[in-house]
Amino acid sequence: MAQRGMNIVMVGNVVLSVDCLREMFCCDMQACRGICCVEGDSGAPITEAEATAIEGITDSILDDLSPQAQEIIMEQGISYVDREGDLVTSIVGGKDCVFTCYDEQGNCLCAIQKAQQEGRISVGKPISCSLYPIREKQFRGGLVGLNFHRWDVCRPACRQGKRLGIPVYKFLRKPLIQRFGEEWYEELEQTAQQLKEEGYL
Repeated sequence: MAQRGMNIVMVGNVVLSVDCLREMFCCDMQACRGICCVEGDSGAPITEAEATAIEGITDSILDDLSPQAQEIIMEQGISYVDREGDLVTSIVGGKDCVFTCYDEQGNCLCAIQKAQQEGRISVGKPISCSLYPIREKQFRGGLVGLNFHRWDVCRPACRQGKRLGIPVYKFLRKPLIQRFGEEWYEELEQTAQQLKEEGYL
């Protein structure tokens, strides 16, 4: 049952900013070239379970990574605890995710995702990466918060989403289902439809 507050809705045990339903978004790789894996001052949030799984397949993707990334992994591992106390993927040069690689056109790719798509590994990239630009925060009592994160490098994605009429929650349908389940996502869709009919979206 959804409960509406000032700028939030609640679906199950998840509190969402209404922007997660209102904002339009669709990645535009031709414009951004995957720069979200490069820009930033911290790595991607990662769970301990994800870190353990990725550590198990690192040898399979090591050759896809830059020499600098390989050195970082050998020295400190695939993850570290950042200034905010969160476990995140290791970074190179203070910004690049260690799992960054590039295609022939110079587009930035995730080496984990690339290897999974090629059938070389079964482990996927961290769910926080798949959910971006929606960011997750854990609260006490099992409550989860979701918020739409605005970043200049993603402006082309916002423009393309608006042009195509794709709300961010629909663009992220698969990772949201992966994280919260099919039943939860169906309730999310019902909530969005209800808010639309009431003029909130």
